Formats: sequence, C-alpha cells, structure tokens
Amino acid sequence: MLSCLAEDGLANEKLTSGIDAFREAALHCPLPGAVELIGEKWAFLILRGALNGLQHFEEFQAGLGIARNILSDRLGKLVAGEILERSADPSDKRKVIYALTPKGEALLPVVLSLRQWAEQWGHGPASVVLVDRLTGRPVRKICVQAEDGREINLGDLTWLPREDVEATPLKRGAASA
Repeated sequence: MLSCLAEDGLANEKLTSGIDAFREAALHCPLPGAVELIGEKWAFLILRGALNGLQHFEEFQAGLGIARNILSDRLGKLVAGEILERSADPSDKRKVIYALTPKGEALLPVVLSLRQWAEQWGHGPASVVLVDRLTGRPVRKICVQAEDGREINLGDLTWLPREDVEATPLKRGAASA
C-alpha cells in the first residue's frame, strides 16, 4: 500500500526500499500509543462497560468479573490517558464515578467496529443488538468510506505524505469515473 519504490532496479532493492518506507512511516504512526492505552483486554472491556453506562468501581468489578487490583490499575491508566475522568459521586461522597471524557466517547466506533468484526468472523451474532433510540433500528455496519461517502476496501487505499494530500486540490469527478 505504501509505494515509494523506484520503477527500475532489482526486486530485492524494491523490497528493501518498501520495507524502509514502511519502517519510516511506522516510526510516526499513532497506532502503537493507542494500543498501549486501550489495547489490553481489561482496558478494552472497561471501556465497553463505560460506554454501556457502568460508572462505579463495584459495577465494573461485578460486571466484568475482574480482580480489584487489576481493575484499579486499568482505571488509573484510563484516567491518566484521559479516556475516563474520576470524580466524587454527589449522592455518596464515599464513592467515585468514572465517566467517559469526549476522548473516551470518541472510541465508540472503535469498540463497535471490533464487535461487528467479532460477530462476523468470531462468535456469531450477539443476543442483543445496538439500535438507534429514535428509530429502534440497528446501527449500520461500520466501514471505511471515501471522502465522498463511497464504501471502499483495502485494494482502494494507498498511503501518501500528508503534505502532498493537503497541497493537492480535490479531484473533481473522481467518484463518478
């Protein structure tokens, strides 16, 4: 997908330059930092719980069946990563509320996409379905879309330097070609 290869040269040179280009791009990729924060099983399940309304330590522990020390550690990491915020419960000052921040709420498509993937490729459909409150209808499958809204797949994609993309005017009629 990342093509920075010269047209001429040996196949091995192309492979090496392709790997070098990948390595260089990977050094600046934000994905490892995101996976470090939410990619661990318990962190992801805590996030799922928070997206489903769990707020108190005891709710997470009972709902997930997680050991107290592990839960405490993961909640601390999610708070430090600004995915959750910690505040006193106004109805009981002895309790703490863990609430999603806007940064945490922005992970909803990530969680939903992984769930949809698991339903298709892993364990089959779940017994509950996420629906739009307004219509009562299931949400659409999350997909990769072009800027014009077309659904696209891996073969339709390539990586380009950001400055090249931002400097290039929008190609008119590309979607209708």
